[in-house]
Amino acid sequence: MTRKNRRRQPGRGALVMIASILLLSAGLRMGDGAGQALALAKDGVEVSPLSEAAPRACETPEDLKRVLAAIQQREKTLTQRDTAIRDRMQALSVAERETDKKLNALREAEESLRQTIAMAESAAETDLGRLTKVYESMKPKQAAALFEEMDPNFAAGFLGRMRPEAAAAIMAGLTPQAAHTFSVVLAGRNANVPKE
Repeated sequence: MTRKNRRRQPGRGALVMIASILLLSAGLRMGDGAGQALALAKDGVEVSPLSEAAPRACETPEDLKRVLAAIQQREKTLTQRDTAIRDRMQALSVAERETDKKLNALREAEESLRQTIAMAESAAETDLGRLTKVYESMKPKQAAALFEEMDPNFAAGFLGRMRPEAAAAIMAGLTPQAAHTFSVVLAGRNANVPKE
């Protein structure tokens, strides 16, 4: 290769210049510190090594002592509050678990009670249906004699459940006073039911 064919690598001159500036700066810094040490030695000032120098006590001003004490007291108070809050959170967590258990037990008991009530209502309805059929099957005069002895509300309940022709035959066998009382009870049973 000839010199003309050799190309210079770009930026190589800049790197050399930056390196030389850094070396010059390091030399100046070293020389500056040495100059101060020499100047102190010339003036007769005795320079002792740092490790031999006695440390001076640094006193805290009173106002800073009060601020520091207040900050320490505040930190202690916050730590106590934090501990109390953690304890409360644990107690609340335990109480919440216990409440959930009790609520679940209450729901189960409620469902069991609902089923028991449904069975009792079903059984009562079955019993009333059977008894109504018994009264319907009786001879009207015999049934009328029984109905005369019943409470008017109780007797009217059975008459309301019976087939109309059976109820009419029993009503025909009643005394006029009993028939009137049963009719009033039957007519007024649903009088107080809301219309809308």
